[in-house]
Amino acid sequence: MAVRSHPLAPLTTYRVGGPAALFVRARTLADLASVAAARRASGLPVLVVGRGSNLLVADRGFGGIAVSIAELGGDIDLGDGAVGPTGTAVVHAGGGVALPVLARRTAAAGLTGFEWAVGVPGSIGGAVRMNAGGHGSDMAACLVEVDIVDLGGEDPAPTTVEVPSLGLRFRGSDLVDEQVVVGARIGLRAGDREQAEATIAEIVRWRREHQPGGQNAGSVFVNPVPGEVSAGSLIDGLGLRGMRIGSAWVSEKHANFVQAADGGSADDVRAVIEAVRTAVADATGFRLRSEVRLAGFDDAAADGADVVGGSP
Repeated sequence: MAVRSHPLAPLTTYRVGGPAALFVRARTLADLASVAAARRASGLPVLVVGRGSNLLVADRGFGGIAVSIAELGGDIDLGDGAVGPTGTAVVHAGGGVALPVLARRTAAAGLTGFEWAVGVPGSIGGAVRMNAGGHGSDMAACLVEVDIVDLGGEDPAPTTVEVPSLGLRFRGSDLVDEQVVVGARIGLRAGDREQAEATIAEIVRWRREHQPGGQNAGSVFVNPVPGEVSAGSLIDGLGLRGMRIGSAWVSEKHANFVQAADGGSADDVRAVIEAVRTAVADATGFRLRSEVRLAGFDDAAADGADVVGGSP
């Protein structure tokens, strides 16, 4: 059932921003079919919300249909752990599965290749959409195929899509807002359980030591030259740690994180992001691309941002 003027801030890791004009908590594929029908009838934009770990909703809210899939597709099937002829064991995960949960479950089963995901607070669906990654790997390195429901199509039944058709690239893909990843098959290797769990423990330790907690969406900007030039080093080189606009600021612990105060403003977060981008462009010539999806901001030409919808 759709709820009017439902707050979205609690569904994001920034925990700021306004409500959705309409909100649906999808628990079944039938719920997604209802959302697809409502979208066709109304023409409203759709915002798919997973774990909300890379989403910033404008203070005035999102003027469309927001659909949460956090409770949809939460199943994990490790199979029997048998390694196939290609040297991999295929694991199935629903689109709503949290990456850290899957990383720990597979490591405990002696399956390796997904340890990197323990520090990424998003869902499988969101991770596919943005080709999430870290610690030398990403979704493209282990993904076999995905099941997608197209909320913009005539048939809301899931369709299996192979990896080459996803257009995966560094922190991006060809998937659009209406395409919901409801499941994925991931190819992992049989390995040593103790070593896999030790790797996970080291990743968790490193992130706690080098990255801030609190209200943020992780790294804001994509590295302009992966492996050579990092966004964090460019921002840090300009002395922007601690730069503040209203209730938001550049983290003092990691320059590529933007923090939001409790009860703060999404527009302040956006202002900090744009101020950092402008400063880096003016000083270095690099125009940083944001990993953060913006919802409800009217200026859809926001440079480098992934923008969904407009004002209510």
